[in-house]
Amino acid sequence: TAASISVIFLLSLITMTLAEPPGCKIRITDRGLEMLKAETKRFVEEELSNITMPEMRGEEGRFQYTIKDVKITELNLTSDLRFQPDVGLLFEVQNSSITLNFQRRILYWLFYDEGAINASAEGVDIFTVLHLSKDKEGRLKISNVSCNASIAKMRARFSGTLGRVYDFIGAFLTTGMRFVLNKQICPALNHAALVLVNQLLETIPVRAEVDSYVGIDYSLLNDPVVTETSLDMDFRGMFYDLKNENETLVNYAVNPIVREYDRMIYLALSEFFFDSGLFSYFKGGLFQMQIANERMPKDLEMLLRTTYLGTIMMLNPALIEHPLSLELEVTSPPRSTIKTSGASVAVNCNLKVLVLPPGKPAVQLSSMTMVRRTTVYTRVPQILFKIFSNQSALESLALIPLQGPLKTMLQISVVPLINNYTKRGVQIPLPDGIDFIEEVVEYHNGYIIVGANLHFRTGLREIIERKLSAVAGPHRLS
Repeated sequence: TAASISVIFLLSLITMTLAEPPGCKIRITDRGLEMLKAETKRFVEEELSNITMPEMRGEEGRFQYTIKDVKITELNLTSDLRFQPDVGLLFEVQNSSITLNFQRRILYWLFYDEGAINASAEGVDIFTVLHLSKDKEGRLKISNVSCNASIAKMRARFSGTLGRVYDFIGAFLTTGMRFVLNKQICPALNHAALVLVNQLLETIPVRAEVDSYVGIDYSLLNDPVVTETSLDMDFRGMFYDLKNENETLVNYAVNPIVREYDRMIYLALSEFFFDSGLFSYFKGGLFQMQIANERMPKDLEMLLRTTYLGTIMMLNPALIEHPLSLELEVTSPPRSTIKTSGASVAVNCNLKVLVLPPGKPAVQLSSMTMVRRTTVYTRVPQILFKIFSNQSALESLALIPLQGPLKTMLQISVVPLINNYTKRGVQIPLPDGIDFIEEVVEYHNGYIIVGANLHFRTGLREIIERKLSAVAGPHRLS
């Protein structure tokens, strides 16, 4: 028995060790859910208002009746939306009312009458649980809906010449109406969740192109974790080179831990999230550049000519009048480091100084290694920078005067190159139409956490309709 327990414990430990940590984690708190209540209620009311009911025919004694064109004209729902631990979301309606209008046609002996009937369903209770999980592609979906609806009573108000005569059969008519309406509520909500909302979730790509060079993988690593106060989702959060999607960075970063609940939503990004982006752009060959001709600052060109005058004269004095060029190539994937004091990026580069005689091959004057670490995402950026020659220690001493100008040149030329690819906005795995506002950034060892509140730019139905029309249209945006 002890041996079997030890084996189980060992297997569990191995499983935990091999589990892939998330590069991106999202927490939606009960405060965020509070904001969704009004949108969810409006969406449910719109779905219920579209309920279609079949034509009803029947007879009671000498009465023959037909009821058609049933329309819901008003909904007065008292609803609540909250987390259902270990399951998903609970949408509940209690003691509410639904107002309907329909056309009647009634034959009694030789009397024939038709007109409108206003009816109200009262004591409407709806209990709906949305089961959340990840599908085989790693996408969040509603896997099941548990629904129970009931109507306590229904009243009908007749109009027309014989309105009072028909009042005594009102109970008979409303009993049938109540039965039919009650049977329509849950199918309407099931369709709204399993079809419409899932179609919206399907438009959020788990793998999408960021630009023409890299993509990002936002697949869920496991089912969402639901408690009474939050919904936590672990995403892979990994960039990849579009030309070689299988060559990706291994995630050795720490698992981000979110402990806060004050904001509506929290987005945690580990070092792996940033490193995989830097790795992918490096593999795509993007971290290379040449600074020459009009891109070469005049002051830097003058300093380079002064520094390498002796080298040029020794090689070929005729090269003295030709343009100079700096070629920069990042030699290894840049790496990020996130600490409580801020975040930084370390870059190792080779920097070559060349002369460009027209119509002839470039002549190399020097080859240098540059080591640079820059703090980012802080109010006062700091740059740690040094260069040294790849050829001799003596030349490294001669390069000391170049450190200041090169540092400035890199700040205005090379840094924008890296920033162009590493600081672009990347869509987070939330539906378009929902914005982050009032963001606050916190730094932890190995990851950052962005706390924010949510804002709907448009209603939930508008978001769904726009997304679905975009998918169906000829110009789908990735």
